[in-house]
Amino acid sequence: MGVGFACTGGREGWTRMLLTAVGVGLGAALLLLTTAVPNVLTARHQREEARLDYTYSQETVPKADNTLVIADVGTSYHDKDIRGRLVEPEGPRAPLAPGLTRYPAPGEMIVSPALKELLDSEDGKLLRERLPYRVTGTIGESGLIGPRELAYYAGAENLASRINGWQAARITEFGRPSPSPEQTDPVLLLLVMSVFVVLLMPVAVFIGAAVRFGGEQRDRRLAALRLVGADTRMTRWIAAGEALAGALLGLVFGTVFFLIGRRLAGSVEVLGISVFPGYLDPSPVLAALVAVAVPATAVLVTLLALRGVAIEPLGVVRTAKPPRRRLWWRLLLPLGGLAMLLPMLGQGRTHGTFNQFLVVCGVALLLVGVTALLPWVVETVVARLGGGGVSWQLAVRRLQLSSGTAARLVNGIAVAVAGAIALQMLFAGVESDYTRHSENDLRRAQMQVNVPEGVALAAAAEKLSATRGVREVTALSGTDAGDSPGSDERLPDPLVQVTIGDCDSLRQVARLPSCRDGDVFTLTGADHEPADADTAKLAEPGRRLYLGASAEDPARQVVWTVPAGLKSARSVKSPTGERRGGFLLTPAAVPAELLSRGGGAVFLKIDPSVPDAPEHVRNTAARVDPLTVTTLWVSSERTRQFASLRTGLFIGSICVLLLIGASLLVSQLEQLRERKKLLAALVAFGTRRRTLSLSVLWQTAVPVALGLLLASAVGLTLGAVLLGMTDTPVAVDWWNVLAMAGIGAGVVLAVTLLSLPPLLRLMRPDGLRTE
Repeated sequence: MGVGFACTGGREGWTRMLLTAVGVGLGAALLLLTTAVPNVLTARHQREEARLDYTYSQETVPKADNTLVIADVGTSYHDKDIRGRLVEPEGPRAPLAPGLTRYPAPGEMIVSPALKELLDSEDGKLLRERLPYRVTGTIGESGLIGPRELAYYAGAENLASRINGWQAARITEFGRPSPSPEQTDPVLLLLVMSVFVVLLMPVAVFIGAAVRFGGEQRDRRLAALRLVGADTRMTRWIAAGEALAGALLGLVFGTVFFLIGRRLAGSVEVLGISVFPGYLDPSPVLAALVAVAVPATAVLVTLLALRGVAIEPLGVVRTAKPPRRRLWWRLLLPLGGLAMLLPMLGQGRTHGTFNQFLVVCGVALLLVGVTALLPWVVETVVARLGGGGVSWQLAVRRLQLSSGTAARLVNGIAVAVAGAIALQMLFAGVESDYTRHSENDLRRAQMQVNVPEGVALAAAAEKLSATRGVREVTALSGTDAGDSPGSDERLPDPLVQVTIGDCDSLRQVARLPSCRDGDVFTLTGADHEPADADTAKLAEPGRRLYLGASAEDPARQVVWTVPAGLKSARSVKSPTGERRGGFLLTPAAVPAELLSRGGGAVFLKIDPSVPDAPEHVRNTAARVDPLTVTTLWVSSERTRQFASLRTGLFIGSICVLLLIGASLLVSQLEQLRERKKLLAALVAFGTRRRTLSLSVLWQTAVPVALGLLLASAVGLTLGAVLLGMTDTPVAVDWWNVLAMAGIGAGVVLAVTLLSLPPLLRLMRPDGLRTE
């Protein structure tokens, strides 16, 4: 009967069921998206593994008809990474990279669809200069981890001579030859579990609130059913049937919303992450769980909501003053959550992984405690509110009559803010463990270009110096020196550094008394104390030293005689933050055989006022040699796993905030629709529209303020406990707390402003018409 009433109840019934279905559908869509997350991560990881082209071995594979020489020439453009590879197949059976049907010839390249789009656009003008190849095809989906990934394969010649074991290699297959199991970081696992619980709890709260749309009108209809003979138990099950109908339609809506989002996923990139629609396949087991849990939740919530309502043949007793809510059982939920988490305090990452069941249940209970405590807090506070302006009195009286409805609207925001505050504290507390601070001196250089062997360092430095946006250039190369040749089994002892550069460049690493080409200096004041003694031991004029003594190939070791007239210099911090030891050699003092090999590092000081200066540097470096490696220095860098998790949190937070806003708007419109006749009557009696609009704003603002205060208290408590579990000192960033609360308040304010136009329409006199 309840399902029948929902489907055949006329315009009111359809409107009510549609509102419920939209609210439930939004939540169900996000739950389905969550069930697809494991498959997304697995698919991206498998794609990445399948196209790996590193040998992970120092042994060189001999040339054959099934080998491929491949070089990593990845670059960046406007803060976006571009995966680039130079390829040269050495036979007809050379392994084919995933996503390719053939290899490009020299001078040609095969690109990803997103890179082709970028190169064809006006924004890709500088990048086209860096990639002077003719586009002859596109990489297929199997060779990309996302539809917006920027990648290319370019044909090359004579790559075999550039094999160096780390950038260019000869391979016979793609993929990781021997996958090694990764050790799971307990703290990262705790972060993952906390993120999932925090992001999903507001969704569950909203689904629970959505199935109660139209509750007051439903109860009045149930009173009419009592008048014609239905008993209390029957009316409750009829109400549950109506909620079930809305929830089932909501599942249909949610599936449609999910499929639409899935279709659009291929064209959207969030924080540098994009996914193919095919990745978003929900796990069948988890999707089935959602399909069962959502209708079951609808029925359960409805039955629980009606326990405190006396529906009699002549009306609903809820319109009288309800009994005061009890506090004791509401405190049991957060206390139970704390009881589950407290035994893991101080565990850190050295005592195994955290108990997943206790973490998930403990965090969930603390967040559910917000939804249990908020109605009591709102009721207690609004009962003590008194006089004021007309709009304030209208709002306060409405809240006193239905504080539970007001609390339900704010519950989702409160849960989301509490979880966000806790996660912000946890991420901020452990961030230093996953952040590597650079020792590079960003005041002296902002970019570094590593020039490969075979390229003259001086010529490369000259070209880079003439590049637009470059202020200053420091070119240094280096090797080592020992008094005997090295071998696989033994390195010479002592072994000292040798730094090669012109006088201006050498002054960046040492305080020189005077300098001209041909001078040789011995350094003192190195970071490593034995270096000074080792240098003094080897710095004997006439002594034969082996430059490149640590090279495994004896042919790469050059004999050098220490000249007379050595000068002493004091080491200073180099642009990379180290104090070097050993010898400093100007070009004329370097054996011609070693100097002709080229290679080294060029440190660049950039003019920040020149637009796209880093892109001009990368273009010049690519013209010098495709295998140059250009690095833009940063002061700190997060580990990849931690950064990925934080990115996932941001993406999830955006989805949850959109759900919060949409669901709140639906809830607000449903509340206004129920009070249409009351609003029209107030206007007919002369109440100003501005007064009624302000009253609606006060009705939202008071519960929101109370909800945010409660959420801040619970969030700080949960954050402190999670930090204690990771054995991290508890610290509160109050600006972050205020920012999270401000975002929650901003969402509510935006929803309230969006609901004003419908509110003004509902105030028309024809709202008094009845049937």
